[in-house]
Amino acid sequence: MSSPVDIKENSEEKKETVSRNFIENIIDKDIEEGRCKKVVTRFPPEPNGYLHIGHAKSIILNSGLAKEYGGQFNLRFDDTNPTKEKSEFVDSILEDVKWICGDLDMEHVFYASDYFDMMYECAVKLIKKGKAYVCDLSADEIREYRGTLKEPGKNSPYRDRTVEENLDLFERMKNGEFEDGSKVLRAKIDMSSPNINMRDPVIYRVARMSHHRTGDKWCIYPMYDFAHPIEDTVEGVTHSICTLEFEDHRPLYDWVVNEIDMENKPRQIEFAKLYLTNVVTGKRYIKKLVEDGIVDGWDDPRLVSIAALKRRGFTPESIRMFIELSGISKAQSSSDYAMLEYCIREDLKMKRPRMMAVLDPVKLVITNYPENEIEYLDVSNNQENPEMGSRKVPFGRVLYIDREDFKIEPPRKYFRLYPGNEVRLMNAYFVTCTDYVTDEDGNVTEVHCTYDPETKSGSGFNARKVKGTIHWVCAETAEKCEIRLYENIVDEEKGVYNEDGSINVNPNSLTVLDDCYVEPALAEAEALDSFQFVRHGYFCVDSKDSTKEHMVFNRIVSLKSSYKQK
Repeated sequence: MSSPVDIKENSEEKKETVSRNFIENIIDKDIEEGRCKKVVTRFPPEPNGYLHIGHAKSIILNSGLAKEYGGQFNLRFDDTNPTKEKSEFVDSILEDVKWICGDLDMEHVFYASDYFDMMYECAVKLIKKGKAYVCDLSADEIREYRGTLKEPGKNSPYRDRTVEENLDLFERMKNGEFEDGSKVLRAKIDMSSPNINMRDPVIYRVARMSHHRTGDKWCIYPMYDFAHPIEDTVEGVTHSICTLEFEDHRPLYDWVVNEIDMENKPRQIEFAKLYLTNVVTGKRYIKKLVEDGIVDGWDDPRLVSIAALKRRGFTPESIRMFIELSGISKAQSSSDYAMLEYCIREDLKMKRPRMMAVLDPVKLVITNYPENEIEYLDVSNNQENPEMGSRKVPFGRVLYIDREDFKIEPPRKYFRLYPGNEVRLMNAYFVTCTDYVTDEDGNVTEVHCTYDPETKSGSGFNARKVKGTIHWVCAETAEKCEIRLYENIVDEEKGVYNEDGSINVNPNSLTVLDDCYVEPALAEAEALDSFQFVRHGYFCVDSKDSTKEHMVFNRIVSLKSSYKQK
């Protein structure tokens, strides 16, 4: 662990060599002025759903800052609202954070529910200081008394209860003597404050709900704005980094920290959320997509939940690259989905083998190739990265090629296979089309060719050139599989939502191809292994539906990109 001196020296060095974002500048100043000896950050999700790409920004930012300064990163579940929280969501968040960060120190995983006793004592402390009171107003009445952005609020008729009365009522709230919603505990601050969040906010409510960790121990639960600063203080968080919607809540955050008289006083810093064009991130909208059967769960590869991106085949490295390109600032902006696709292409292109796959197969028969003979050709795994070596690919008399690689009547400037034309079979031989067979509907079922043995790839043959090269798989050894082609879940031209608020679902967001063929080597691929399929894009083995008997590949992204890096 770095000492404060080391942290300061490293910080000075970084400022000379790297453009610092505004959060780093604040931390640098806190270190220089002696307000921070060890940087502690946290990611505080509420376990009421699956995390999405926007949460990834907060995870990467908070964990990255802790690592940069040799500090500590905490994962804390803000589980103060049992109505929406489930152990399923806790488990999914743990997996997502581990995946994004590469690892997770379980000693630094915390739960707000661990501090319920302490939060209760803090509330009692506020009552004894005359800074909190039990209020009998209903939720609608509290809203009415609060006032507006232009008009001040007015005091609750219960605001001047004595300390003794408030202590008694609050304890009886805890003991379950009152109905849900009949009483709340409110902070006593200022009903005329220009900041509406400071107008005696509710800090505890009666709610008979079974908690996923504490069971039925409690029938009162703290509100987030009260619980969150206590959690940060208890854990020794130095910089509470959150999104801009909490900027107006910062005075309340500071008020709680100051009034509970804790030694540690965190600094809250806000940054702009990550907005991604033409995607669905709202939990209620995703829930409806799931319930309506449009997607097969929160991890459907058309979504941008972290689980969905992982299943689609995105990597933590690509997501970190995307967050870095999107930047950290206070200005609200949107990032193009094409930039996320650019990042995964950049991450995979030098790492993954380039394999041959035929998505819409038609047979190609080499009539002059020996029957019942299989030869094994040397094929480079990645021509741009020779260090990845090579593999042996089987070749025989009968192959599969993609249907679009043969035309009976080719259009202008079509250089692939058609009657009388010669092309190269990738990594193999030159072949010339001599005939073809069609069914009763005129669909091509077989293409007949002859091959020239002298033209074997790698032999040095250069007597003549061909303009077209097509990929293939050997019919005798190829593995049959299912391939899923994904597009955006929404129609990009019309936007995410219809006028009535419903989701504008793209009917072509998923295309399933059942009769595809891939190289036999892919039979050994495991869940989430990814590859480039020549000319088709990047694909990965589906982690949910793929089996050894029926392999399923998801297209991560096509090879072509509309994104231009700025």
